[in-house]
Amino acid sequence: MKSDLFSSDHMVQQAVAAGMTVQNAKSIKYAVQGEMFARQGAMVAYRGNLQFERKGQGVGGMLKRAVTGEGLPLMTVRGQGEAWFAHEAQNCFIVSIEPGDVFTVNGRNVLCFDASLSYEIKTVKGAGITGGGLFNSVFTGHGSLGLICEGNPLVIPVSQQQPVFVDTDAVVGWTAQLRTSLHRSQSIGSMIRGGSGEAVQLKLEGEGCVVVRPSEATPQKTQQH
Repeated sequence: MKSDLFSSDHMVQQAVAAGMTVQNAKSIKYAVQGEMFARQGAMVAYRGNLQFERKGQGVGGMLKRAVTGEGLPLMTVRGQGEAWFAHEAQNCFIVSIEPGDVFTVNGRNVLCFDASLSYEIKTVKGAGITGGGLFNSVFTGHGSLGLICEGNPLVIPVSQQQPVFVDTDAVVGWTAQLRTSLHRSQSIGSMIRGGSGEAVQLKLEGEGCVVVRPSEATPQKTQQH
């Protein structure tokens, strides 16, 4: 059988080391040797001796609640083997977190992560009940975090001199040391007249970077549990 489909561009290779790598723009491969965590339902293929277990509660104090900011549950993957993760053909990226780093990310953008990372769900300071990232995931420790994003993300530097304002439905995540608050860009009179549809943004101040996806939130599909 001959086809471009079977070329080396698409053919997966045996992993040479444990951990995650970008398989292609739309998927992440994880060579499991022990335990890792992933978004439930994100596994598209695996080989080897792996077990998948959905988690509704924390494990050893690491997970206060095994859900992302959008209420999508996580699963534990244990054993020896390789697994591929993807979600709705969104673009995939890997963030390497070092000791002392703090990375805040919207739960809808979490695909998978090392068990060596600590993970907490926290309320975004200053976001109130209107913030699109009200419950965000804060990662610390040492390990890799696999992220998904609809389209190619924008990484915007933030400085003391230049704060950045982002749509609450478009923000993916931001680095430590950034302060958050809600910013109203329209007057009450403008809102009454219909406004621009961009009334409130998340304001980030300090020194660091914010990651933004090139689209606002799309309607969430009904989750099957």
